[in-house]
Amino acid sequence: MIKDNKAQVSLEYLLIFAVSLLLLIAFTLPIATIALEKTSDVSNSLNVKSEVSKLSNAISKVYAEGQGSKQSVYLDMNTDVSLRIHSSYIQTRLPLSDGSYKEIKIPHNSNFVSETLILNKGENIIIVEWPAGSEKMLIFKHL
Repeated sequence: MIKDNKAQVSLEYLLIFAVSLLLLIAFTLPIATIALEKTSDVSNSLNVKSEVSKLSNAISKVYAEGQGSKQSVYLDMNTDVSLRIHSSYIQTRLPLSDGSYKEIKIPHNSNFVSETLILNKGENIIIVEWPAGSEKMLIFKHL
């Protein structure tokens, strides 16, 4: 009579496969998590930079058109952002997932002294205006 060892070989194969799979998951899962966080940071910073660039273009356009001009800008933000608007640039610090900050600075032309504008997550309507007879431009969030 011949002894059959096929069941033992199948069981050993399954155990080796299961241990290999667990080791693979243990090493790749943390790397995948880090990659997803970095990708999310890049996506958020590109969105913020793009939206702030729209605002910068509107400010430059109102400044170029002079007194009496007005422009509305629709900004769709992925996160809450605080903008510091100076006479020659817009600046913000975007928090990243690792606790550091990404500094975003977009140039423009204007006669602002210094303003702070808070943009909320979602849609924001920003009005850039240079009233007739006024020396300074105005920027505010439409409610």
